Amino acid sequence: MLNLNDREWRPFFLRDICDIESGCDIYDAERVLGNTPYITSSALNNGIKYFVGNNNGTLEANCISVNRNGSVGYSFYHKYPALYSNDCRKLRLKKHNNEYVALFITNQIMQQKDKYNYSIKMGTARLKKQKIMLPVDEHGGPDYSFMEQYIKERERQLIQKYKNFIGENIQSGGGY
Repeated sequence: MLNLNDREWRPFFLRDICDIESGCDIYDAERVLGNTPYITSSALNNGIKYFVGNNNGTLEANCISVNRNGSVGYSFYHKYPALYSNDCRKLRLKKHNNEYVALFITNQIMQQKDKYNYSIKMGTARLKKQKIMLPVDEHGGPDYSFMEQYIKERERQLIQKYKNFIGENIQSGGGY
């Protein structure tokens, strides 16, 4: 079992790990009902506030959103195509852009959210200067392989836990 304490950790600037872009607002009067998730600054529902039929230059999958406004500092990974409002920032991993590494990075960004609030927003300039702690590999760079394996292991553990729960409830005749 992988352990976070078995690794050396080091701070890395987000600008070195991710490309950081501003979102683009779709105002109420412009919004068209549709199927595309529109990511705002909500702390709920993975940041999704609306499903729209609009389109703009922010449409992309496999990105991390970071709230700069509203629920400042909340961070979510979006493996599906989504649009991003200007109340959040869209981050694209420069290397190893896969779901598992992105989920690990998302968690590390969330560890910084208490530094920010409505008057100290987590905008593009601050995000570029923001450091996050990451495990390092033998060359002193981010250990993307460890991050991926760690999240995959946790996912397997959760799936097994749910299977056990369902199995126990089916055998006992209990509902869930």
